Amino acid sequence: MNIVVIGNGMVGYKFCEKLVARSAPHTFTITVIGEEPRPAYDRVHLSAYFSGTTVEDLTMASADWYANNGIQLLTSELVTAIDRTAQTVTTQHGRTFSYDKLILATGSGAFVPTIKGVEKDGVFVYRTIEDLEAIISYSRKAKKAAVIGGGLLGLEAAKAVLDLGLEAHVVEFAPRLMPRQLDEAGSKILQSKLENLGIGIHLNKNTGSIEGENCISEMKFTDGTSLEVDMVVISAGIKPRDELATKSGLAIGARGGIVVNDSLQTSDPAIYAIGECALHGQMIYGLVAPGYEMADVVVSQLMGSEKTFTSYDMSTKLKLIGVDVASFGDPFCMGAAHRTIVLEDKVKGIYKRINITEDGKRLLGGVLVGEAESYNMLLQTVKNNILLPPNPEDMILGARGGSESIQGSGVLNLPDEALICSCENVSKGTLCSAITEEELNDIKDIKKCTKAGTGCGGCIPMLNDLLTETMKAQGKVVRKVLCEHFNYTRQELFDVIKISGIRSYDALIDEYGKGHGCEVCKPAVASMMASIWNEMILKQATIQDTNDRYLANIQRGGTYSVVPRIPGGEITAEKLIVIGQVAQKYGLYCKITGGQRIDLFGARVDQLPDIWEELIDAGFESGHAYGKSLRTVKSCVGSTWCRFGVQDSVTFAIEVEERYKGLRAPHKLKSAVSGCVRECAEAQSKDFGIIATEKGWNLYVCGNGGAKPQHAQLLASDIDKETCIKYIDRFLMFYIKTAEPLTRTAPWLNKLEGGINYLKQVIVQDSLGMGEQLEKEMQFLIETYQCEWKEVVNNPALRRRFKHFINSDEADPQIQFREERGQKVPVAWSR
Repeated sequence: MNIVVIGNGMVGYKFCEKLVARSAPHTFTITVIGEEPRPAYDRVHLSAYFSGTTVEDLTMASADWYANNGIQLLTSELVTAIDRTAQTVTTQHGRTFSYDKLILATGSGAFVPTIKGVEKDGVFVYRTIEDLEAIISYSRKAKKAAVIGGGLLGLEAAKAVLDLGLEAHVVEFAPRLMPRQLDEAGSKILQSKLENLGIGIHLNKNTGSIEGENCISEMKFTDGTSLEVDMVVISAGIKPRDELATKSGLAIGARGGIVVNDSLQTSDPAIYAIGECALHGQMIYGLVAPGYEMADVVVSQLMGSEKTFTSYDMSTKLKLIGVDVASFGDPFCMGAAHRTIVLEDKVKGIYKRINITEDGKRLLGGVLVGEAESYNMLLQTVKNNILLPPNPEDMILGARGGSESIQGSGVLNLPDEALICSCENVSKGTLCSAITEEELNDIKDIKKCTKAGTGCGGCIPMLNDLLTETMKAQGKVVRKVLCEHFNYTRQELFDVIKISGIRSYDALIDEYGKGHGCEVCKPAVASMMASIWNEMILKQATIQDTNDRYLANIQRGGTYSVVPRIPGGEITAEKLIVIGQVAQKYGLYCKITGGQRIDLFGARVDQLPDIWEELIDAGFESGHAYGKSLRTVKSCVGSTWCRFGVQDSVTFAIEVEERYKGLRAPHKLKSAVSGCVRECAEAQSKDFGIIATEKGWNLYVCGNGGAKPQHAQLLASDIDKETCIKYIDRFLMFYIKTAEPLTRTAPWLNKLEGGINYLKQVIVQDSLGMGEQLEKEMQFLIETYQCEWKEVVNNPALRRRFKHFINSDEADPQIQFREERGQKVPVAWSR
């Protein structure tokens, strides 16, 4: 049977892969015709092209794969005509191919609204690798870019604009971002997080024209407002590529799309349509997973099966510019009887909504913004109609007291038919069987054996859980490797770095890893190298986030904070005057924090070196408020001033902060010293806290405040100052060596086998015989400490990094302030 496939995108390739895998050799003669100049590539992760991922990395299968499987692949070839009577297709080169069955996988193109001036240079769509290359080339002479479209594609394009170092704006016609996936409250949380990153959000805006002569100068909106830009990226949705089908007389929907039945046949039974060109049940599916399922249905049809395509769940989980966003099941439940439970934390930027049946027994759907770890289990709960726990709110709050959350039931308790990977239609039962029978030991093996996790990647966390739990059930030792690029646990990789002497990420991945790395391993490695070698974090700038790149926290409105270290909260009048003078000179907002510091807000990135130069000249050091490091050591006034104080808490707090300042760790560290048991410094809510007693000091560890507060636990009591310092040295180094990335000390202790009793054995009793080694390693970090801002101030090359535009010394013109209570605060981005 002759099979011709028109279109070689992700869905066209997946059809070929499934047909080859399920049919005997020579059963089908397959010809694939694609108009792009290369084989199929991963469009889902297309934005990674801006951060170093190559075309080869994105390619789904090489030309050799097609040849080795007997598939004739033609690239840069456009089909111009279909003769349905003769059952042939003709290309622009005049070549003709006959078919018994024709598969239309022509996909979609970018929807370009009718806007005056849209044809000007500097206007781009965001669809192919060629589009991205054009955007990169043009961006070298641009400073400000606007993205038309605030949906999934538009926010992906906005991330690309940011990655190119341009000022970014998103223009959306609707009154909220991602209107198809998020409700109003969830969209506002997302908008706030994006605005805090410096992205301008413009809602309820209809673009009337794009102005400019030789180059773009501004966008004019129909409400009379305008926006100055010199580049525009259109990512306002998709339109099905149905022009060839229309020309061939196939049935087309009123708003476009090739009409198909449940077998995915068009109005011509010999022609099928799959992917984003197909209109099924009056719906175009714009995600890759439904396209893959369509490919599987057509392959099944060709193999004689009666499998059909009825509908498809559009649940999705994404990370948009570092922000988790997910919707599952029925996110809105418009008109349906239901109850809604909402968790909203505007400070942390977290929004969770679940919709449940009125009797509270079943989950219908929901929305997650800012934190989406529970997405996979929530999705499975909806799909498998799982009975909810007595307190359904625990699904988003976590288990409390004696209640049991749905997460606690575990992935192994899902039914075997539960669909874990929607893209490849792989069930839990299939995965468990493969792990057991094929003796799979890592995610890479699972991907290769079952194809699960090779699509959008949203199921990877659940695959990890399933692999871990299945291996544990088999009595196997489970190694939690850092990520797919390093076959080592964090602790193993920590030792590899130390023993090998490697001091750069590139050298480490070249020698001990594979690929180009990811957002998991890059910051983790940077943290480890900082903890081991104590070198300046800017040496690892290419693998750190914005805060570490600029040694400052980015704040709302795109400005930065300046936080000098004030050990123990003790400061001289002279230094107070300097802070006031600097704040006055640069127009900074001043705030005394709960950690006994003075924060200065509203600094432009180009002002940071100058501000710090003045502070350093006055004797200040970096407060490391931007890093995963020691933040503050809070203190009460102790026996120096307080009539209840029994020890000098201020002096001890200063000694502790001076000792551990700049210490890099898996997560931030906070400490406090209280001068008596009245606990005014709140030491028991810190990662390590010290409380004075009549006989000496009590040392508490592994507490934290925040969203999930936890009291610290007593490690040692009535010890002298020298012993206390020794135990802290050991504790911090043991934590740094063994904790997972981005794990605070409290959850680290919760997961530590043996808990506080085991920790006492290691730290106090030295049961592992490594106490002296831990102390020596800490002493090395103390002796090699350097103020990062002092290094920047004295290094012209480093100072040059601190500017808003990569190709200009101009300041950010969009930063605006208003006055509140006598100080300036950022103006909210225009809506």
